[in-house]
Amino acid sequence: MSTITSFLTRTRGRGRLDITDLITYLFLAFGTIAMFGPVLWLVLSSFKTSAEVVKFPPRIWPYQQETVVIEGYEEPLPLYEVTLEDGSTARMAQVRRIGLEAQMVDPANPEEILKVNIQDRTPVERIVFSLDNYVEGIESFDFAVYFRNSVIVTVFATILTLLVNSMAAFALAKYQFRGRTVIFVIMISTLMIPLSVVLVPVFLVITNVGWNNNLLGVIVPGAATPTGVFLLRQYMLTIPDDLIDAARIDGASEWRIYAQVVLPLARPALAVLTIFSVMWRWNDFLWPLVVLSRSEVFTLQVGLQSFQGQLNVQWHLILAMTVLTLLPITIVFAFLQRNITTGIATTGMK
Repeated sequence: MSTITSFLTRTRGRGRLDITDLITYLFLAFGTIAMFGPVLWLVLSSFKTSAEVVKFPPRIWPYQQETVVIEGYEEPLPLYEVTLEDGSTARMAQVRRIGLEAQMVDPANPEEILKVNIQDRTPVERIVFSLDNYVEGIESFDFAVYFRNSVIVTVFATILTLLVNSMAAFALAKYQFRGRTVIFVIMISTLMIPLSVVLVPVFLVITNVGWNNNLLGVIVPGAATPTGVFLLRQYMLTIPDDLIDAARIDGASEWRIYAQVVLPLARPALAVLTIFSVMWRWNDFLWPLVVLSRSEVFTLQVGLQSFQGQLNVQWHLILAMTVLTLLPITIVFAFLQRNITTGIATTGMK
């Protein structure tokens, strides 16, 4: 903790703040707010009621109106601070509202009903972190089925991506053959092709293979990624060729060199690609939406559509379920984040 404190309090000036320190801290503060502000708003809004989510102007904290149980009424009544005719205020419960007039009762004296203009009352609210949205969201759709499908797609697609990309990168980095550079350039050039261009051709291939409404149709098409091949190839270029030559002299086959020499040394780059692949597969929405049409094979991202109707959008449930879908990504990133800097920093070295 002392190391972090000393790092955050360092200044360019001798014992005082310099103008560059102020600019740096302002820039870092702005970047922190821009990066984590939307995530914080998402998490806090997931605890709000449906009315509070769409309230304008929006409020950061999840406020809920207090209620009181009064004998003679089946449901709890909402509480308001009412401004009376003499200017005093009283805390009263609303029985019903008719147009611009609200019928209020004193919880201590519920027999007497007072008619009040709605402009003369303000709701009594408090900050409540309720899990009702999460419980209702999980019960409203097949969360367990969608979660299982997302895990299957993410895990197997990531394994396949690491296998295919690492083999291609190994060949492009350590084998000398005619046209190697041309193949690499063509592969990288596919990054400029948008998904919408290849969406229809890939869908026709999937249809002819018979992988519609099948998780294989989501897993296999995105196995080879130019980004992954580039990342791993650049990292494998840093592995000395002498190690591979020594393994060949010892009688190791090419598959053994790939599995026992190259892959262990490329572990930081593989960890980075694992994070990227998990994020790509877990958050993928468009392609699963095109391939999958049966609810039993939906992933979480596609399943969230059930909260969006033609006339009504249940934003409070969408926000709560979105927070749950972010948790696996956060856990994976927390375990592998230490490898990101090492993997990316050494990608372009030779």
